[in-house]
Amino acid sequence: VNETFGRKAGDDLLRTIASRLREAAREEDSVARIGADHFAVAVAPFDRPGDTTHWLIERLERAFVQPIVIDGVELRVALKAGIAVFPADGESTESLCGNAETALNKAKELNQRYLFYAPEMNARVAESLAMENRLRRALEEGRLRLHYQPKIDVKTGAVAGLEALIRWTDPELGAVPPAKFVGLLEETGMILAAGRWALGQAAADIRHWQSLGMNVPRIAVNVSAIQLRQRDFVDSVLEAISLEGQMSGGDKPLIDLEITESVLVDDIEESTRKLQTLRRAGVEVSVDDFGTGYCSLSYLARLPVDTLKIDRSFVVRMGDAGYPRNIVAMIVSLAHTLGLKVIAEGVEDTEQVHLLKELGCDQIQGYYVSVPVPADEIEALLRPEADDRLRRRIAAA
Repeated sequence: VNETFGRKAGDDLLRTIASRLREAAREEDSVARIGADHFAVAVAPFDRPGDTTHWLIERLERAFVQPIVIDGVELRVALKAGIAVFPADGESTESLCGNAETALNKAKELNQRYLFYAPEMNARVAESLAMENRLRRALEEGRLRLHYQPKIDVKTGAVAGLEALIRWTDPELGAVPPAKFVGLLEETGMILAAGRWALGQAAADIRHWQSLGMNVPRIAVNVSAIQLRQRDFVDSVLEAISLEGQMSGGDKPLIDLEITESVLVDDIEESTRKLQTLRRAGVEVSVDDFGTGYCSLSYLARLPVDTLKIDRSFVVRMGDAGYPRNIVAMIVSLAHTLGLKVIAEGVEDTEQVHLLKELGCDQIQGYYVSVPVPADEIEALLRPEADDRLRRRIAAA
């Protein structure tokens, strides 16, 4: 650029690049120029190393999609990066920069957009990106499915509700465990499209079951932090329950929401405002995985919620006398004091059912009753004869 347009144009180009890098970086990150056309970005920690790659692609590369105009001429900037991770690749600024430079040179040599200094990281990131591409295609091609897991009233043994869970079966990989793709949906922002789809699909399943003359219980759909933060979140839920109402002809919506406690208190004022609007429309809200986050009593009393779901980590240890059982008893007592229902997650055996009944828990959910199953299989659980079997089984516990 200096040779073609002059030194001033070259300086203007570098200033624009620096400006775009600063805009792409988060508040906790740092950007510095360390060479003629080299910049360093000190990226604050992510929960998983692979998130750094998504950040590079989504933030840094996007910053250079648009050309830079110098003296009326459009110039396109190609971004290449070398990545060194603290502390595995160095514990000092000098060693990290040196190893990132080594990775950058290797990326240039191999004509790659970016490379990690550690070879095993490149393999892990490549696997993550391949999984991301598969997942994106599955979402675009309509290959995700909802499976449903029943919630059972411990007093009557009746199906009191269903939780809708996203499942993915890949043509080559087979059934992909949720732990491998749900986080990826959130990292990449695909959870927004997947969340809208889940709400719409739940409404469609409600219509189908009701057309068969079944008594459909309330259906809970999980909501992520990214979804809750969206400006149109309330509208997207109202659209789904409107669709459900038009389909089923019901007056009260059957679609509810499950949100983890840490998500709810992240911005409690905004969460409260949005959830109050939805509750006025008849949507019930459950606090999912309760006991694993940092929801204080004062926060819980302020939140417009209807149900607490006790995390399975407490339920599976209830057989041990003392701490876990006492925690469950305290949560049940607290919830009932606040006028909330209590659901125990991860219930797997008769002993747990018996203890939960003794402690006054309202509903149970877990493999003791059923694994999550496709919509067509849940129909069998909604029929009267299945209800009778469940009632006898719960009563015997």
